[in-house]
Amino acid sequence: QVQLVESGGGSVQSGGSLRLSCATSGYSFSNYCMGWFRQGPGKEREGVVVFDSARRTSYRDSVQGRFTISEDSAKKTLYLQMDNLKPEDTAMYYCSAKATCYSSDNYLRQGPQLRFVNWGHGTQVTVSS
Repeated sequence: QVQLVESGGGSVQSGGSLRLSCATSGYSFSNYCMGWFRQGPGKEREGVVVFDSARRTSYRDSVQGRFTISEDSAKKTLYLQMDNLKPEDTAMYYCSAKATCYSSDNYLRQGPQLRFVNWGHGTQVTVSS
């Protein structure tokens, strides 16, 4: 049974940084497509950054250069380093894992609509101006 538990969210001022963590269990960590999605108030869930099973990475344009995805395979933990945060980054952030994905770009853009995607419960990030 796939389990994903996010942590590290909080409230910061514009320009600040946060590091999110996603502790995982129940599946072959190194073989899955994984990534981060977010859902802002009144908005649909959207992809932030993902990688496929070969660790090819796709970033949302608005976070490119500010956010960095990484992993610790020994700890089976996924991370999201977020720098230079902006108020528009305010959202609930979700960790995601999927056994297979067509491509990282497809997973980024279609993730919330795809079948057999596993989700955590989310961690809230609030950025004030």
